[in-house]
Amino acid sequence: MSKPDESDYALETAEVPLVDAPVLNYRPPRTRSYAPGIAVVGAGGISFAHLDAYRSAGYDVRVICNRTLSKAIERRDAFFPSADISDDFDSVIRRDDIDVVDITTHPIARAPMIESALRAGKHVLSQKPFVLDLDAGLRLVEIAEQQGLKLAVNQNGRWAPHLGYMREAVTSGVIGDLMSCHIGVHWNHGWIRGTPFENIDDLVFQDFAIHWFDFLASVIGNRATSVIATRTRASGQSVAPPLLAQALVQFEGGQASLVFD
Repeated sequence: MSKPDESDYALETAEVPLVDAPVLNYRPPRTRSYAPGIAVVGAGGISFAHLDAYRSAGYDVRVICNRTLSKAIERRDAFFPSADISDDFDSVIRRDDIDVVDITTHPIARAPMIESALRAGKHVLSQKPFVLDLDAGLRLVEIAEQQGLKLAVNQNGRWAPHLGYMREAVTSGVIGDLMSCHIGVHWNHGWIRGTPFENIDDLVFQDFAIHWFDFLASVIGNRATSVIATRTRASGQSVAPPLLAQALVQFEGGQASLVFD
C-alpha cells in the first residue's frame, strides 16, 4: 500500500491558477410581447421595493390598492404618478385591464385575497411567507392550476442575481454533483422593535430564513430527508424574538447548513 502524500492532509503554500467564471444564463427570463397590467395590493413597508423594481423594469402598474387610501396615494406619487388608487380590493380584481395582482399584505389577510384574485382570473404574486397553513397553501395552488393561472411567491433567494448564478452552476452541471451547500446570512433585525414583527416568536425562521430555505430547495429539489434547527437569543439583544437561528439539512447524497446571525 502506497504511503499517502503529505500534501493530502497538510496546509502548504501553492500557486493556484485563476479560472474565468463560466458564462451562465442565470438572469430571470423576460417576455418581449406580454405586458400585463399590474395591481399592487398593500402599500405598507415592502411595497416600495416592489414598486421600485416595477418602475426600473418598465412594467405597467395601473392600480395601487390599500385600505388606508393615504398610503396608496403616497406610493403612487413616489413611483407611478399616473396609476389609479383604490381602497376597494374587490373592485380592483374585477377590472378587465388588470392581469397580475401583487399582494404584499400580511399573511393572515393575504390568503383569502389570493383566492379571490385567482377566482377572478388574475395571476398572483404573493409576498412571503406564502401561507401559515400548508393545507391552505396546497388548496390555493390547486385553484391556480384549475384556473390555468400563475401563482408565484416573492422569494429573494430564488431571484437574486448572485444566487441565480449559483443555482445555474448547479443545474447546468458546471460544478458536478452537489454534495454540500452552506449558507450564512447576517442581518441587523433591530429594526423590528415596536413593529408587529416583534410579535412573531419564530421571526428569523418564519419571516426571514424562508428566502434561503427556498434557495436551498431550488438547488437540491426534493432530496431533503431531515431538518434539525435551533434558535437562541443573542447576548444583549433588546427585541423580543430570538435573533440567532441555524438549521442542518440532510439530503440524499449530501448535507447543508444555514446560519442566521
